[in-house]
Amino acid sequence: MGGSTLTWHGHSTFQITTPDCSVLIDPFFSGNPLAVTTGENIPPPDVVLVTHLHADHAGDAAALCRRFKARLGAVVGTAEAVAGVPPSQILNGVGFNIGGTIVEKGVAITMTEATHTSDAGTPTGFILTLPDGFTLYHAGDTGIFPGMELWGELYPLDLALLPVGGVFTMDARQAARAATLLKAGGVVPMHWGTFPVLAQETDTFFAFLAQTAPNCRPVPMKVGQTIVLDRRSLGA
Repeated sequence: MGGSTLTWHGHSTFQITTPDCSVLIDPFFSGNPLAVTTGENIPPPDVVLVTHLHADHAGDAAALCRRFKARLGAVVGTAEAVAGVPPSQILNGVGFNIGGTIVEKGVAITMTEATHTSDAGTPTGFILTLPDGFTLYHAGDTGIFPGMELWGELYPLDLALLPVGGVFTMDARQAARAATLLKAGGVVPMHWGTFPVLAQETDTFFAFLAQTAPNCRPVPMKVGQTIVLDRRSLGA
């Protein structure tokens, strides 16, 4: 595949690859019942981003940073709490913070807030602006919050990766409303189906999306699937 791609490794784990950079977000392979690969045989990441310090988001971060010599990106406090990653492998040495942007190998990484909890630091999301201008938002674990509208105005989003599983994050109805606030061109649902307590399907989310954000394209993905990040093919 040419250009930039997005691979869903299950739960909230995504890998974005451009011609010059590979970014892995919220690596959760060990203990993930839906994983179809392991952290050992994925394409080598240059950057590992962690939205918050819970095992199902940061569980494999340190091991992958060590294995691939990848740089860790996380909020100050969380970055320091990921044991075994030296400051030389942490973006900005200590991490960065909400509203901040760091550019790594042509990918601009902007940190946003998220409404959730974390064992260290504070929960976050990330907006990635790729070298060709394609922009995507990984919301992390979050409830809906009004600031999403402002982020969507500041960074016109081609694609949003939104949790829809409920219980610990937004449910289907809330996530569809979030897509409206973000004015995203398309949405990939995440953080569903992994555990019995979470929503086990996305049909409900896509039905709400059609009602509340008819101009936002549903982008269903299967675990292990890779798609090309192209505005024409995604309809963004």
